[in-house]
Amino acid sequence: MASKRRPGDSVKTDKKKKKKKTCEEETAQLCSLVEDEQLKKSLQEAWSQRTPHRHGDLELDCHPFPHCIIKNFLSSETFVENLRGELMELNFHEKSNDLYKFKQSDDLKKRTEPHISGLRAALFGHFRSWLGEVLQVELEPMVDISCARYEYTDVLLCHDDELEGRRVAFILYLVPPWQSSDGGTLDLYTTDSSFQPQSIVKSLVPSLNTLILFEVSPVSFHQVSEVLTQDKCRLSLSGWFHGPSLDRPPRHIEPPVPRSPHLPRDETLLLEWVNPEYLDISYQEQIQQEFEDSSEIQLKDFLKEEKFREVKEALRLTQIQWTKRGPPNKRCYEAASLDTLPQCVSACWELLRSEAFFLLLSNFTGLRLHYLCPADDDDDEKDEEKEEKRDAEATGSSSESTSANAREEKELSTPVCCGELRRWTHGGYTLLHDAEAARAEYALDLVLPFCGVDWQSEFGGFTCYVANEEDEELLTVYPEDNSLALVYRDKETLKFVKHVNHKGFSDSANSSTCRSFYDFSFVYYE
Repeated sequence: MASKRRPGDSVKTDKKKKKKKTCEEETAQLCSLVEDEQLKKSLQEAWSQRTPHRHGDLELDCHPFPHCIIKNFLSSETFVENLRGELMELNFHEKSNDLYKFKQSDDLKKRTEPHISGLRAALFGHFRSWLGEVLQVELEPMVDISCARYEYTDVLLCHDDELEGRRVAFILYLVPPWQSSDGGTLDLYTTDSSFQPQSIVKSLVPSLNTLILFEVSPVSFHQVSEVLTQDKCRLSLSGWFHGPSLDRPPRHIEPPVPRSPHLPRDETLLLEWVNPEYLDISYQEQIQQEFEDSSEIQLKDFLKEEKFREVKEALRLTQIQWTKRGPPNKRCYEAASLDTLPQCVSACWELLRSEAFFLLLSNFTGLRLHYLCPADDDDDEKDEEKEEKRDAEATGSSSESTSANAREEKELSTPVCCGELRRWTHGGYTLLHDAEAARAEYALDLVLPFCGVDWQSEFGGFTCYVANEEDEELLTVYPEDNSLALVYRDKETLKFVKHVNHKGFSDSANSSTCRSFYDFSFVYYE
């Protein structure tokens, strides 16, 4: 169909479109402090000297690391409210792993909403230039910004923001009236001589239209504490200005956890402690078959009921000394001092380290955790030896001695284990970290929980297994009273304990048993 529009109409329509386009982006007027040349110079000097500085709505504090707070960052309240409205209309994605749980938008670098695009232009234009002059560093024009929504029990645990190219982190709060009792504070950590985080020394309560920024450095450890209010949403814009990274010291390497061979205790201990059902040879064969199929199993009612009850009650005695385990960028829970354990708890500890228990685990799993356990791979090894011998004859090389040494090493290796008795309370967790990935090896994990019948999965405290460098969860093991969990993992599998949140500790919780739970955690190596 031919158009009936006159030539002039077409030109007029294009002009209207062009005019509309120029109105799309709302200009974000920043506070007048950013225009104050004298303030910029004094702030530049204070930042370089690592000395505190305050001027009106701007504050630079250098403890525990330099961070700058600018209140009333955007000069127009109307702009702030409209910006907040646009952000609340975005699509948010659930984000949950070892380190965090919250909702996040996609990257905002291409969003065309007038107030989002206006703020983005101001931040990465004029404000970036101002910040670069204050820090005396060339910041790149790269845009890195997203929106986060933290709601009840959401959290971002201890980390330093380190990633190649990140130079300055920023957060702009767009929250309703907020108190420290609502949670969601930005907590700043001190560090020790090894650049490991120690303790929280400052907590910043979110405040509407307040910008916080700090350099990403070896000591910039911080967290977003768990949101405790059920009635408010902690909305913020955050991202990074990019530039040359600060020099970093070599990574701190923790000493390996000591491992021990079994204790010389015979099957009398098993008869005293273990549910007789699990001592039946035919049932052990059935368990082994199931374990070999899936590399994991949970054995319910594992201890005799009276023994389990006795230990459970004793774990709450005040005589046990508990020590906090850190650093918080790796873990946060309490471990028992073994020399303070009541007799029955100590006996249970000995059970899990006993020679008889090593043999029982071998029968459950087929792993070589005892010399009496038959080696399933003997035939395979013989075939490999024949193959190696043929290859050696064909090439004229001698791999026989190498193969013999490997066999000797395997025969001489002694199964060992390491373990802890842990107490989990509100805020407990473990995190994945580089050192753990580097040391990953084949191992059998054991967890025996004492948690109460009303412990629920939504409280956290469960163990997740993930593939190294991937987000995919392979397995989740939930704590369950007297249920022995066994999981065999390879070198590409890592684990963490999910943050124990406020739900199990609120006044609405049904029972005092929710206030904490305990577990024996052991790792066995062939």
